[in-house]
Amino acid sequence: MVIEVSLQQIPIVTPNEAAQLAAKYRGQGFQTLKLKVGKNLNSDIEVLKAIRLVHPDCSFILDANEGYTANQAIEVLDRLKMGVTPVLFEQPVHRDDWEGLRDVSIAAMEKYRVAVAADESCRGLLDAQKIIHGNLAHVINIKLAKLGVLGALEVIDAARKAGIALMIGGMVETRIAMGFAGHLAAGLGCYCSFIDLDTPLLLSEDPVYGGYDLSTSLRMLGAMAVSFIWTTIMDGK
Repeated sequence: MVIEVSLQQIPIVTPNEAAQLAAKYRGQGFQTLKLKVGKNLNSDIEVLKAIRLVHPDCSFILDANEGYTANQAIEVLDRLKMGVTPVLFEQPVHRDDWEGLRDVSIAAMEKYRVAVAADESCRGLLDAQKIIHGNLAHVINIKLAKLGVLGALEVIDAARKAGIALMIGGMVETRIAMGFAGHLAAGLGCYCSFIDLDTPLLLSEDPVYGGYDLSTSLRMLGAMAVSFIWTTIMDGK
C-alpha cells in the first residue's frame, strides 16, 4: 500500500539552512512545506523568501504551535499577503484561547482565504465538538499519540459528519507509530486534506528498520516487516 504524504516540515532554522532543506525536499517530490514560526516574524519572512528561491512553486503551511496572540497571528497574515499566502495556519494561538482561535479563523478566511487548523486545541471529542459547534477552525489535526486510537476515531467521525477537514500528524515518534498513522490516513482516503507524517526524521537515530519508508513523498506501507534495532536501544543511544 502506498500513500502520498502531502508535506514536509522545516524547523526554525536560518534562511540558508531552510533553503537547503527546501531544495532537498523538492528533489523528493514534496510540493508543500510546513514551516515552524512564532519566534521572530522578520526572521520567518526571510526564511520564506529563501525557500521561494529554490522551490518557487511550493505551497506553505505555517505552524505557530500556540506562539501568537490573535492580533499577532492576524498581523502575520497581513504582512505575508504581498509575498507568500499559506494554504493553512496551524494552531496560531494558545490551546485554551477559544475566542482568539475563532477570531483568527474568521479573519484568515474572510481576508486572506487561509484555513486555520486546531491541533493542541483539540485534545479529545469534547474539544472537537466545541470547535465544530463554535465554528472555531476549518481543520482538525488528528494525532494518535495525542488522542489515542479510539479517541481519534471519535474525533474523525464527528468531524466528517460536520464537514470539517482533517489533517493527520504526529508527535516525535518512530516509523512504527508513523506507519500506523499512515494506515489511518490511507483508510480515510480523499477525506484527509493534509498528511504530515515526517517526525521520525527529527530523531537523532532511527531505532527501527524496514516498514514505513521516509525517502520520498510516496510512502510505502506494510511492504516490509518492522523490527527494532535492539543494540541501539540497549546502548542508550
